[in-house]
Amino acid sequence: MRKYVALLRGINVGGHARITMKDLRELFGALGFDEVQTYLQSGNVVFADPAGTAPGEVRERIEKRLADGLGVPASVLLRTGESLDRTVAANPYLDREDDPAKLHVTFLAGTPAAERAAALRTPAGETAEFALLGDEIHLHVPGGYGRTKLNNAFIERRLGITATTRNWNTVKALHRMAS
Repeated sequence: MRKYVALLRGINVGGHARITMKDLRELFGALGFDEVQTYLQSGNVVFADPAGTAPGEVRERIEKRLADGLGVPASVLLRTGESLDRTVAANPYLDREDDPAKLHVTFLAGTPAAERAAALRTPAGETAEFALLGDEIHLHVPGGYGRTKLNNAFIERRLGITATTRNWNTVKALHRMAS
């Protein structure tokens, strides 16, 4: 039985697209998923799929049910426990940053086109740095994520792909839950 982590884009942020975690767990249970757990109030769901459904179909089912059942059109980015193993192991900033609040991962809905990836640059005057590794971007934000220009909107505009960001403590917690 494959374990997934669903990262919902744009819910419970700034007072809109509100979903309680209880409703979210019930929605995932109604879709036939097992071992449903949520983490924090920002749309992180760990679950098992006993049917072994293809990831694309799992994502589509969740997005449809969110829109139809809860009236919340949200993008869902899926990761497996195994992919989070790679995410945690690949962070290039762990050896030089002790404060996990300054480390983030931006998860992408897919691997960006090569020409867009090659053109992604840190904005002028920005202290943050990034490493694009396949379908995720590791961020080191010494000034804090709330102040960086390397946010979801910037990354989505530059890469033309849906993105959602989680802080390092959340990434590690989701990894533990999915293992």
